[in-house]
Amino acid sequence: MTNNQLKDEVKVFSLSSNKPLAEAIVKELGIDLGECTIKTFSDGEIQINIEETVRGYDTYIIQSTNDPSDQHLMETLIMLDAFKRASAKTINVVMPYFGYARQDRKTRSREPITAKLIADLIHKAGATRVMAMDLHATQVQGFFDIPVDHLNGQPILADYFIEKNLDDVVVVAPDHGSVKRARSFADRLNVPIAILDRRGPRDTVTHGHLSVVGDVENKTCILIDDIVDTGRRISTGAEVLIESGAKEVYATCTHAVLSGIAKQNIDLSPIKELVATDTIHISDDKHFNKLTILSTAELFAEAIRRVHFEQPVSPLFNY
Repeated sequence: MTNNQLKDEVKVFSLSSNKPLAEAIVKELGIDLGECTIKTFSDGEIQINIEETVRGYDTYIIQSTNDPSDQHLMETLIMLDAFKRASAKTINVVMPYFGYARQDRKTRSREPITAKLIADLIHKAGATRVMAMDLHATQVQGFFDIPVDHLNGQPILADYFIEKNLDDVVVVAPDHGSVKRARSFADRLNVPIAILDRRGPRDTVTHGHLSVVGDVENKTCILIDDIVDTGRRISTGAEVLIESGAKEVYATCTHAVLSGIAKQNIDLSPIKELVATDTIHISDDKHFNKLTILSTAELFAEAIRRVHFEQPVSPLFNY
């Protein structure tokens, strides 16, 4: 199980969504990033060329489907077709952030299940395996008719907070749907949990619709979610926790989408620090002083190594 074996048998390529993560992954693997070019014509049409042979190789495409999600998805599908037509041995999609996982069920009449549609597209385009991290809905694994390795980002985040050695910690779920995630995270830190009881529509963020279930007085609270998008939920949640007597509030998530005025929402909130992973590349204009980004490269590299050498991936679920 040497790096030379990987060099002779594996090729890893990056599309446009998160090249820094891809470069960090291949560095961990001790191999070079594959050569490909991506062009966009004036009408938005995408053209991809693979600049080296992939015939007989186990290939890996690293691509998240964050904004612009449609472009990143289309790049993935085109690359899959290119690998299939170039006779790659296996075609593995490493998708740190699967952007359509929030559309996992019908909540009202005539609503599509877009996560299933995307899973079908990826499979039909030629993928033989998918690796993802912290899918918004775990049942999305079942939407694929190919193997899915669902990696867990919580241990990376938990280790960071363990090293901070905070006092009187309580992990807080931002709503009832996040209780399982909060309980798992709290178990890693060996601390209790609290819940923000949210009344009314999910996108309601006013204080009058929030109350705290659990003891947070004079506690250090860690708000945990899988995705931070506009930042309104965690910002408003932090304000309610401080009003309820919390000493200070941290927030953490796997996927820092940070859409719209997320930076402003979090900067103006009582949140002391937002800790996220690098599943989504954070551009310079989205960086701010409260944001800390942790690397997932070592975890994804080890997953690729284990898949290639036909070793169990399950030990990585509690990495």
